Amino acid sequence: MTTLSPDALVVETSSGALRGITDGTVRSWRGIPYAAPPVGALRFLAPRPVEPWSGVRDAVAFGHASVQSKSPAVRLPADVSMSEDCLTLNVTAPAEHDGPLPVMVWIHGGAYFAGSSAQALYDPAHLVAEGVVVVTVNYRLGALGFLDLSSLSSGAATFDSNPGLRDQLAALRWVQDEIAAFGGDPGDVTLFGESAGGGCVTTLLTSPAAAGLFHRAIAQSSPATSVYSAERAARVARRFLDVVGIDADRPELLRERAAESLADAAFALIGDVARDVPGTLALAPVVDGDIVPVHPIEAYSAGTQLPVPLIIGTNRDEASLFKLMKSPLMPVTEASVAAMFEELAAEQPDLGDAAERIEGAYPHYPRRRTPSELSRDAGFRMPSIWLATAHSRVAPTRMYRFDHATPMLKLLGIGATHGAELAYVWGNFEVAPKDPTFRLGGRKEAHRLSESIRHRWTAFASSGTPSAGEGAPEWPLYDESTRSTLIFDRGETVVDDPDAEVRSAWGDEVIGFS
Repeated sequence: MTTLSPDALVVETSSGALRGITDGTVRSWRGIPYAAPPVGALRFLAPRPVEPWSGVRDAVAFGHASVQSKSPAVRLPADVSMSEDCLTLNVTAPAEHDGPLPVMVWIHGGAYFAGSSAQALYDPAHLVAEGVVVVTVNYRLGALGFLDLSSLSSGAATFDSNPGLRDQLAALRWVQDEIAAFGGDPGDVTLFGESAGGGCVTTLLTSPAAAGLFHRAIAQSSPATSVYSAERAARVARRFLDVVGIDADRPELLRERAAESLADAAFALIGDVARDVPGTLALAPVVDGDIVPVHPIEAYSAGTQLPVPLIIGTNRDEASLFKLMKSPLMPVTEASVAAMFEELAAEQPDLGDAAERIEGAYPHYPRRRTPSELSRDAGFRMPSIWLATAHSRVAPTRMYRFDHATPMLKLLGIGATHGAELAYVWGNFEVAPKDPTFRLGGRKEAHRLSESIRHRWTAFASSGTPSAGEGAPEWPLYDESTRSTLIFDRGETVVDDPDAEVRSAWGDEVIGFS
């Protein structure tokens, strides 16, 4: 049980007192440990409880980011270092408020190997201004968080499955135990995330271990089908041992290697696996029979997922960023798309002529941007549609598509790419150096749309109904008959089944790797 200190910046938690900071508008507590440092003998294991401290601990600076290789797509702040001691979170609340407020817990993206809660893009001040408490979470990434070594456990070598997901569950339990002291309502928690973070959200929705830890969910551009079997995870684990030069019968030696070298080896393996089997990720959540009892899509199809209200959606041009950066993480060429379908057919022989049928729904295939569009639908759009369809049978579900792009981003051929909606959700524009977003205008329009999206997200967190104020269209529930989808573009428009032709071509049966 936690209580507020008479000093509004000092909060008593079950582990000890924390002193935060304020700018007069919001109060923030940063770098709060929610689990013990997963170092030494605890590397690759489930998170352990925090050791209590005495006195008042300053919570004024972000904690370490998880150890990761440098990525041009994810730039960490200059004052944020990397360390295995990374299991911290940040709480931001209004400077003044009445009564307990809804809580929004953010899981950042980064393809399961990059990112940090300290990225400027995730500054929560604009969301908090809408009357919520925001929690942003660091968790283990890459080899430390999503390389599943549990198949190698024996004798002196013990490894837990899904360390990164277990970190997130520990953070959610911390929220249940402690957030009341910060002005938040532990009975009103919305879990939201984007990309890999969205994939964690849709996966945790199927985890019995997450029951009661959150009450609503928002999944932005979730790679919902990119969850793999224990058998595949075991093959990847052995391949990783080969990369780092450790014998399969001595996996415990991984605890002696520098974390940085493991991160670099994982980064190399990610690229190799994506090139070998386009459309797959080397590191991702794993069906372990515990945290993830069955493949999430199977859980949704069976109706055994957590029946919490859900917002889910994708961006119109998800794959353009990967094409621009020549990233192997998505197949964006005719050859790589063909290889993806060959591998899918090998895994699912009953697919038959699915590739030919699906390609027929893209009139220009394989010219122009169509390989990227097909890859977008394989990785993001169709998984979200399949999931929304299934989830709508057990809980209120709403779907969106983010189509908005400024004139400059349209000219550059980037459009509404992967992650483009983030600046609108958080209200933080031009946080990257030399950002070309508004060079040809569009700023006022973007800020208006951002205000509406922020209001919808926080209204959903507050009441379950994502309203956006006077003049905004009502966002209807998604169901199999209408498939009503809210399109965010120059305005907001509700369209029934906006991807009907593509959806029909892909079919209702989930297509994905095991």
